[in-house]
Amino acid sequence: MATQSPVRSLTGRVAVVTGASSGIGEATAEHLAALGARVVVLARRAERLDELVARIEKNGDQALALAVDVTDKAALQRAADRVAAELGGADLLFNNAGVMLPAPIEELATDQWQHQVDLNINGLMNTIAAFTPQLVTAAAERGVADLINTSSIAAQNIFPNFAVYSATKAYVTHLSRHLRVELGAKKVRVAAIEPGIVGTELQSHVTDEGARQWLEGSKEAMEWLTPQDIARTVGFLASLPPRANLQQVTIMPTAQAS
Repeated sequence: MATQSPVRSLTGRVAVVTGASSGIGEATAEHLAALGARVVVLARRAERLDELVARIEKNGDQALALAVDVTDKAALQRAADRVAAELGGADLLFNNAGVMLPAPIEELATDQWQHQVDLNINGLMNTIAAFTPQLVTAAAERGVADLINTSSIAAQNIFPNFAVYSATKAYVTHLSRHLRVELGAKKVRVAAIEPGIVGTELQSHVTDEGARQWLEGSKEAMEWLTPQDIARTVGFLASLPPRANLQQVTIMPTAQAS
């Protein structure tokens, strides 16, 4: 049976994806490109981005790689300026870069605390600062723009040893609600996606042995989500009619209870 090509519902749109060198960001960039968007992929690992762009272009779609660390505010602004100059500005931002480093609070892993705050909060804010003007302009001209932030089910539920990570994701969810109020009147839709466990490189960064064992046990007990599951969710949100905005989407493995 022949496989049907996806409806190219995002043709003409310019999508920026952070954290695009692996996992959810990588899968989402490929999916948005398949839906017709011109995709700008941002991450630190230039070689991985170049490989991603090559795959996208091999499928006849368009992508631009910009190697940048989202915690570097000046570098991120230069990247945004290039998107404006070369592509006319972004009308879809998938704000996805992040890190998860659980550990008991009594371990006092302060360097890991700071790294999570720097990337999950400050990097997110830097990206919002760099691209929000483009989103507002695009929405005024085209009738819609999208800001989609990656949060986590940890923003809502309690997971022992995940206190700092969970707090950073609660920030993302609550910020998204407020930004929706501010930007919705300007036709910029804001959404937070709160995934349960997704199989990505995120788990490989975990150094705490107890957390690693918990993750391994959960992987044996249930089928985790894939990055493609989240990518399709982002594509769905961006493909909705301009009048419709899903404020918050929780997507969980079917067998994950909390």
